[in-house]
Amino acid sequence: MQRNERFDKAERIIQVGFWVNAVLMVMKLAAGYWGRSDAVFADGIESACDFIAIGSTMVALKLGRQPYDEQHPYGHGRAESLAALLISLVICATGVWIFGDAVQAILHHDFKSPGWIAVAAAALTIIIKEWLYRFSTATGRQLESPSLLAIAQDHRKDALTSIATLVGVIGAFLGWGIMDPLAAALTSFFILHIGWETFRGATHDLMDGSVHGEYIQDVTSLAEAVEHVEHVHEIRARRSGQYIIIDLKLDMDPEMTVKQSHDVATEVKRQIFERFHNVGDVMIHINPHDEEHDDLIRL
Repeated sequence: MQRNERFDKAERIIQVGFWVNAVLMVMKLAAGYWGRSDAVFADGIESACDFIAIGSTMVALKLGRQPYDEQHPYGHGRAESLAALLISLVICATGVWIFGDAVQAILHHDFKSPGWIAVAAAALTIIIKEWLYRFSTATGRQLESPSLLAIAQDHRKDALTSIATLVGVIGAFLGWGIMDPLAAALTSFFILHIGWETFRGATHDLMDGSVHGEYIQDVTSLAEAVEHVEHVHEIRARRSGQYIIIDLKLDMDPEMTVKQSHDVATEVKRQIFERFHNVGDVMIHINPHDEEHDDLIRL
């Protein structure tokens, strides 16, 4: 998949979520107000907060798709990880807010009797948000886009919140008013867990954390299978948005000419690009295989 195709596909999925979220926000605010349900109205406020996260992600994708330049020689992919970090903070803040609101309702016995419109709004939100989660996750995994996967987790968070809202609204409708805040409090812990996982993934990428070991092993095996490559001396890989940047050190015959070594290194790079479509760049260093050598590094 070409660079622009990757970003166009991710952007289309996010735009779908953006506009669907707009409709749900208006629907839940109206249903919460007219249906006398604080839980559903709060769910609508939460959807309004999501606009900040989704809007920032759309901006991040526009930045991330820009090619490298003199000031950013590794491209602009980290903008996606920054967006994922912001989304994680929004998710965590939402979880804390829902928990605090539920505790206050229980302590003050602030229980209400909602109408059917509130029940319908919560049920419809669950169906739509779960569909958006599955839709966004499938594309996010295909593109390995951190921002799109973060948006998918935000959709799942909304679905979980609406499940609690639905249970609480039905319970309150039937006369058990305390079920609403209890269900919301329980769901807030799931929301915080999702926020933490998203935060951890975003910070891992921003701090140049390594990609998973199986990926490293697959690249190593491919490189060592290329003719004249004696051994992969060292390999490092880090994520930049939807792309992986790889550093390779190859042990090769010291009697080879510079031109021959260059050709082998080019072949290794070509095969990596062919096999792994999410690799953005491969930097290769060549070592003589028949002598010990120390790597000069300050990290």
